[in-house]
Amino acid sequence: MGERFDYLVIGAGILGLATAHRLQREKPGAAIAVVDKESTVAAHQSGHNSGVIHAGVYYAPGSLKAQYCRAGLRATVEFCERFGIKHRRCGKLIVATDAGELERLRGLGERARANGLVCDNLDAAAIRELEPNIVGLAALRIADTGIADYPAICTTLAKLIDEEGGRVILNTRVAGIAEAANEVRLETDRGTITARHVIVCGGLQADRLARMAGLDTDFAIVPFRGDYYRLPPPRSTLVSTLIYPVPDPRLPFLGVHLTPTTDGFITVGPTAMLAFARETYRKWAVNLRDMTDALSFGGTWRLLARFPRAGLRECVHAIDRKRYLYATQRYCPSLVVADLNRHECGVRAQAVTPGGEMIHDFLIKQTSRTVHVCNAPSPAATSAFPIADAIVARITV
Repeated sequence: MGERFDYLVIGAGILGLATAHRLQREKPGAAIAVVDKESTVAAHQSGHNSGVIHAGVYYAPGSLKAQYCRAGLRATVEFCERFGIKHRRCGKLIVATDAGELERLRGLGERARANGLVCDNLDAAAIRELEPNIVGLAALRIADTGIADYPAICTTLAKLIDEEGGRVILNTRVAGIAEAANEVRLETDRGTITARHVIVCGGLQADRLARMAGLDTDFAIVPFRGDYYRLPPPRSTLVSTLIYPVPDPRLPFLGVHLTPTTDGFITVGPTAMLAFARETYRKWAVNLRDMTDALSFGGTWRLLARFPRAGLRECVHAIDRKRYLYATQRYCPSLVVADLNRHECGVRAQAVTPGGEMIHDFLIKQTSRTVHVCNAPSPAATSAFPIADAIVARITV
């Protein structure tokens, strides 16, 4: 290709596109491009998530997750309103179904309020009044939570980048990254590209791209597959708000929940099963390289050993739809197995240390001419705009 840019972003997911668009506003006249190996934007995590605009219930007060999520909620809603993208502020109920979950629910309420959220405590009768098909001992209602069409957000960002003089270069796989004193040289399957600065928003490929650039990586991406089902059209009015269980505080996954979508359906899920293919969205998909990397990394085995019961439960849910359904029937007893129609899986990129610890917060590494987003777990889609601001602040000082 032989092209040269001032700023080049690797990854055409929501975070990469938001970063490129923010750079255009910060550096008018600069040559800016986004490069991605796929034929469309939002081909992976940005296009295979729950569609939730998170409000910031679960995150430690003061953490990057908490700060970026609150700012991201406002920015995401504003962007959708400005460009006519489908979204809805439908709220969320976190439902406790047994006595053991009540104390954890109270703790979540305290954390949510510490993060600046307005939330209501509901008893069993109030739950029924708000959502007649949901049962529970108590619930926490978060009004700010919503849903959005994230693929449409990405498509709009790509269009804006193009209209404002930038480039979105698809079908171009990065095979090498070499940083010199005055530039960064990318070898791709379509030739060489050079840039003064490179931002890597690689998602499921974050560890490989970091190693390609010569970074000393003290983590690996361990992919987790999330199995979803979709309720049939006659059940699309089952709930009007998002319904979540009380999560296990030891795990970063939020359990099987009911999510109304912007296209009028309701999804059920996800689970959290170790995946053997990072970028394939079929159940039981296997990619030999991805499987080898996951199983040869000691941190994977140490992580699984720390949570044997949770791992076994996820395996059972992946195999047995009845057991999967039971996790939802605890708070929505009217659901039956026939309601669970197939829906595309999602795959989550989770950074894990060699000791088997999940890295829960955002992780960004930097050299003199590159910025690498090494870990961007949920709520990364919600938080994309403030994360982009933080990246741009790092690279334009």
